[in-house]
Amino acid sequence: MKSTIFLSLYLFCAFCVHKTLAQSLLWYEKPASIWEEALPIGNGRSGAMVFGQTSKERIQLNEDSLWPGGPDDWGPAEGKPEDLEFIRQLLLQGENKKADSLLVAKFSRKSITRSHQTLGDLWLDLGHEAVSDYRRELDLDRALVTVSYKVEGHDFSQKVFTTTPDQAIVIHLQSNHPNGINGKIRLNRPEDDGHPTVTVKATSNQTLLMDGEVTQRKGQIDSKPSPILHGVKFQTMVWIENSGGKTKAKADHIEIEGAEALLIKLVTNTSYYHPNFQKKNEEQLQNIKAKTIEELQQRHITDYQSLFHRVKFSLEDPSPYDIPTDQRIAGVKGGKTDLYLESLLFDFGRYLLISSSRPGTLPSNLQGIWNRHIEAPWNADYHLNINLQMNYWPAEVTNLSELHEPFFDYMDQLIISGRKTARETYGMRGAALAHGSDLWHMTFLQAAQAYWGSWLGAGGWMMQHFWERYQFTQDKKFLQQRFLPAMEEIAAFYLDWLIPYPGDGKWVSSPSTSPENSFINAKGESAASTMGAAMDQQIIAEVFDNFMQASKILGYQSPILEEVKTKRQNLRSGLRIGSDGRLLEWDQEYEEPEKDHRHMSHLYAFHPGNAITKNKTPDLFDAVRKTLDYRLAHGGAGTGWSRAWLINFSARLQDGEMAHEHIQKLIQQSLYPNLFDAHPPFQIDGNFGYTAGIAEMLLQSHDGSIHLLPALPKEWQKGKITGLKARGNFIIDMEWKEGQLITARISAPIGGKAFVKYKGNLLEVELNKGETFDFSLQ
Repeated sequence: MKSTIFLSLYLFCAFCVHKTLAQSLLWYEKPASIWEEALPIGNGRSGAMVFGQTSKERIQLNEDSLWPGGPDDWGPAEGKPEDLEFIRQLLLQGENKKADSLLVAKFSRKSITRSHQTLGDLWLDLGHEAVSDYRRELDLDRALVTVSYKVEGHDFSQKVFTTTPDQAIVIHLQSNHPNGINGKIRLNRPEDDGHPTVTVKATSNQTLLMDGEVTQRKGQIDSKPSPILHGVKFQTMVWIENSGGKTKAKADHIEIEGAEALLIKLVTNTSYYHPNFQKKNEEQLQNIKAKTIEELQQRHITDYQSLFHRVKFSLEDPSPYDIPTDQRIAGVKGGKTDLYLESLLFDFGRYLLISSSRPGTLPSNLQGIWNRHIEAPWNADYHLNINLQMNYWPAEVTNLSELHEPFFDYMDQLIISGRKTARETYGMRGAALAHGSDLWHMTFLQAAQAYWGSWLGAGGWMMQHFWERYQFTQDKKFLQQRFLPAMEEIAAFYLDWLIPYPGDGKWVSSPSTSPENSFINAKGESAASTMGAAMDQQIIAEVFDNFMQASKILGYQSPILEEVKTKRQNLRSGLRIGSDGRLLEWDQEYEEPEKDHRHMSHLYAFHPGNAITKNKTPDLFDAVRKTLDYRLAHGGAGTGWSRAWLINFSARLQDGEMAHEHIQKLIQQSLYPNLFDAHPPFQIDGNFGYTAGIAEMLLQSHDGSIHLLPALPKEWQKGKITGLKARGNFIIDMEWKEGQLITARISAPIGGKAFVKYKGNLLEVELNKGETFDFSLQ
């Protein structure tokens, strides 16, 4: 073991176990009046938004596979390889605008729109009007929503949670009112363009049943069939147990009279997961009928805390802890700094990932799993030009690696579809992935305009997550069985997609766009298509580099390996600095019509990539800052997820004050009362990007060393974090006071050598499997 500079080093010293300064709790003094005030729960596949209303309680229900249509509704667009060649010739002639039009006309299915949809609503009509002492809370430590108040001076409480072990939503009501609990329980679902979408019936005094099929009747451009009259079928079953009083079945609801307590168990299944989903419902309900509320709750908490407790984070905050969450947000909007709220929002991101992504489920979509719509904003689908990727930025660093699995499973299916798109549409090898997809894994372009939907860099960015998974876990089995087969398909497509750039003959992507942005060409036209946009070039370079490195690690000789090496050597750089010192976004120094654009795609190589670092590429590092300063000077980062990306950029710049400024602005401008990220409207990537950004401020490992507290803002004078994960499969715990690191611990689950950096000082640590190294600066 080698060491340098650190003041005091010792093995296996006592390290204080993290203890939170206050419970991770969202709480409010009134019910939710709108959906963005309701509190989310989820078990990865199904979830709910709990309003806590007293007269008619609404629990809005969700399931991740509720989509219209099917995998064979649409085929590729009509474009052929010769059309692609003509578009490339237009680009060579400087006809960018014409290339845009032809790209959409020939290779896009225009505006195919299939939306993830709500499951519906569970209503508890209790009639509690005059209430007092109201409190509603979400306990992030136990993943429980509770509501309590007094009715005519008598106590009433409601507890709601979603259990992964038992695949159910559980609601427990209690009252000591002499008349007990009275009212009715019912289910419904919004109509689809005026048409009913479900049938609901009470099949016994204890059972409600809701059956339906997802449709989408409002047609879109080039949508075939239109309307969509088929889709995923589903069934929801509600089982009601009463203590005291009685229950009575009516046609489509169940009446409650004089109950002291009610235990409601809800299960739902779909044809996407189970051909006989009705039978699956019966099995799941039968498995939990005999379980008490205590048993169900404990099984849920044990499962949830096995994930949530891996990381614990606290900041010493002088503000009181008995301030409701919405008032805390209002305080920050008024100019205050609220460190507890900042740490709570970090925990909330981890909570949402645990609640919306579990092994065997679909990946978290644009709204996680929480969607109240039949036609959701941006379809609550999978946007692959940053949004789905940002959802999983926290997965590895916050030690939730297995929650990454749905992302990889989804990518495997995209590659199968992408092979067909590459072969039939472009006449190329490998797999082609466009900027967006849905439940059915479509990979063809679906844009009405080239600037937002004609990007083909998605496959490479998705593959970065596979590589990062290996970097964090060092799992060679994953590298061999999951990474290489997928990467080989993506690399093969890019090999065929590249063409020589005029003048220097270097390989470039063509046609190429920078996600959702455009430029002013030599003719004064606003256009999107060019040759070798910076992001595409950066991604392709990363794909080739990672493919070569993985092949070397495994001793794998791919049929395309030599071609990858050759084209990588002559690939046109996507890291070029313009005359004003900024990184260029396109192949030329074009004027920008949107100088404040929310996407900062040409900084991909800086974050989430690692080709630009302070030590290895100082000129490019400075160009990144100038690029960000320029965007911000023109009013950039107007959306929640874009602001979250800026927190991550600031952390990589090792500028804690800049990062904290964007934390403040995210809370002030892009946060709903329930802590959901406001694009606006709600879009969950900003929540996940925020959590990743906080971790990036405290720990970085992308440049070959483990950098402790690289971007600690002066506001964070005292704090602790345990359980963060660094590349190389190292677990990091830290404590700091007065802005200075005082103790840290490095654990090595599989052993290995780590280079640890703090304020310019370097420590080399080599650990055996399971060994722990502690050091102190006191």
